[in-house]
Amino acid sequence: MPEIQLRTQKSPHRAALHGVHSLDAFVFTVPDLDEAQRFYSDFGIEPRREANRLDLYTAGHPHAWGSLYQASGVKKLQYLRFACFAEDFDAIAARIERLGVPRCAPHALGDDRGLWVLHPDGFPVQVVVAAKSSPDAGSEPVVAPRPPTGTGASLNRARIPKVHPRRLSHILLFSGKVPEAVRFFEEALGLRVTDRSGDLIVFMHGAHGSDHHLIAMAHSNGPGLHHLSWDVANIDEVGRGMEQMYAAGHVRGWGVGRHVLGSNYFHYVRDPWGSYSEYSCDMDYVPGDFDWPTADHPPEDSFYAWGPKVPEDFVTNFQTEAAA
Repeated sequence: MPEIQLRTQKSPHRAALHGVHSLDAFVFTVPDLDEAQRFYSDFGIEPRREANRLDLYTAGHPHAWGSLYQASGVKKLQYLRFACFAEDFDAIAARIERLGVPRCAPHALGDDRGLWVLHPDGFPVQVVVAAKSSPDAGSEPVVAPRPPTGTGASLNRARIPKVHPRRLSHILLFSGKVPEAVRFFEEALGLRVTDRSGDLIVFMHGAHGSDHHLIAMAHSNGPGLHHLSWDVANIDEVGRGMEQMYAAGHVRGWGVGRHVLGSNYFHYVRDPWGSYSEYSCDMDYVPGDFDWPTADHPPEDSFYAWGPKVPEDFVTNFQTEAAA
């Protein structure tokens, strides 16, 4: 696998844009780090224990996509960290000040870099200067060579290699204040709405180039994490990932199918705490020099084009359900 370089400077055609370029990290707590390490290892992520936390890496990529800490109770989103280019930081900070976005102290699990503000749903958001970890081009599907005639069955189950995601694609959050959350990400951090279905679900991309969405919000009765989405090489890896998790005992989920908005193939695996990790491939990409025609889609044309029946509790926010 070629060495991956993270970009640290803006592209000239986006010189006038002052917004974050990447979701730099997610941080949440779970009741059992050992259980978390088993789940993400089974999924094909590379979890690394560092003292009292678990950092999540993907094969061949230098970036730590997120961290988990142990705490009693339900799985809980603690904070998000976004990254910007150095030349954008002062403009973002000035815009946050002008908009009157509430500032907050650094999270106890975080550090004092950059600036800290409160998301409308009440959790902290950190903005730091860091290299761009979101992709600069859409992930190319890897097409396997056609096997020689007469050997098509050579890929039997005993020899199927383990699926290892290449990078984080996006995160989908529950929100009790979707309109306010959209304004926060758009006006304060400089993200852009790609597509939406009213205030039921909204997808947002980075103005410096990202997947169709690097973050999305789904309406709920409060904040929470619905899923983490991980990019894999092709639809075969989506299906193999499903079987990989079945074999490891993780049988609850949804897929294989294909989404409408974003266009990606998917399979969701339910984690031990009620949220999901998604194998995803072939998602739409929004280049940094392209103005995506934002549209408001009816609910029936905003979810999936084909796939199995959706589990009844697929959009249950277990973080708020447990609190209730």
